[in-house]
Amino acid sequence: MESKVEKYKTFDDILKDGEISEIMVNGPNQVFIEKGGKKILVDFKFKDDKELQELIFSFFKLAGRRIAPEVPYGDITLQDGSRVNAILPPLSKQGSILTIRKFTKTVTSVDDLIKWGTITRQAADLLIACIKGRLNIFFSGGTGVGKTTTLQILSAYINPNERIIVIEDTSELRPIQEHVVNLETRAADENGKGEVTLRDLIRNSLRMRPDRLILGEARGAEVLDIVNAMATGHDGCLGIVHGSSPYDVLARMETMMLMSGIDLPLFEIRKMLSSTINLIVHQERMQDGSKKVTYITEVEGLSKDGLQEIKLHDLFRYEIEGIDSEGRVKGKLKSVIKHYPGFFNKLEKLGLSIADALMKKD
Repeated sequence: MESKVEKYKTFDDILKDGEISEIMVNGPNQVFIEKGGKKILVDFKFKDDKELQELIFSFFKLAGRRIAPEVPYGDITLQDGSRVNAILPPLSKQGSILTIRKFTKTVTSVDDLIKWGTITRQAADLLIACIKGRLNIFFSGGTGVGKTTTLQILSAYINPNERIIVIEDTSELRPIQEHVVNLETRAADENGKGEVTLRDLIRNSLRMRPDRLILGEARGAEVLDIVNAMATGHDGCLGIVHGSSPYDVLARMETMMLMSGIDLPLFEIRKMLSSTINLIVHQERMQDGSKKVTYITEVEGLSKDGLQEIKLHDLFRYEIEGIDSEGRVKGKLKSVIKHYPGFFNKLEKLGLSIADALMKKD
């Protein structure tokens, strides 16, 4: 944690600071910000928890969402794209908690991702071809590693003639194409009625003549529905899932499918996953605060050795070379391909040559 303390006169000044990527309010008397990947204590306090709660209520009112003692936590997106999470006492013991992940205005294109060291041109060219070629891709990683930003930027390469349906708990993704439908879940009201889940929205979206489905984040049983959609001809699906590695992601997705109550043996679930998902793009936050794509991994299929495990084939892997004198991580996302992936011929037939992106060694 940084010992440096930054001074702000008002909370609005904190919101307007373009260098801040995240604001963390731990009750009325403690505010942290994140700048350049470092958490910094701020010399600003609210008068009391009532003032902090009034700010939270105003955010939720503007977003058309409700937060109250009987619904003491929630997520919303502000008009500028920033994501807000709040939780009220008595669930939080030190007062109301407010977390704001600010919408990034500095990373808006693949060139920006390359400039900031998130990805290399070689790997970006591969992913652009995969998006255009309608592969099913999941973007994985922990919290705040840039998964949503990377998906948002790469979604710009979806054919503008396609009808895109975006399904999220809290609306964040904003594809630039004209023909986009954004769907958002709804919590139950004070009487426990009216809830609309991700599963409800995915099932309904299949009746909306989608060319592309984008799932903001998979957290539970809805994984079964998106996998079923991919299995029934809805190619080019994109999604986000939490996980510590591509290998962990698939294990979590197995668990989430089992949460749906599906009566299938694990072998059949693995068969569904391995036959529908083409690629996993994994991101991590380095110790210096930088965000990197660390794996681009093909889902090959099931092993034939009797273990019935999903086979993964890393196409790119980030290799750390060291730490410089200023504490910055040095390394590179390198091609580690052992053989052409199974989707190679599909992309080549579409005129999306990926041989150079895959086979070039650094």
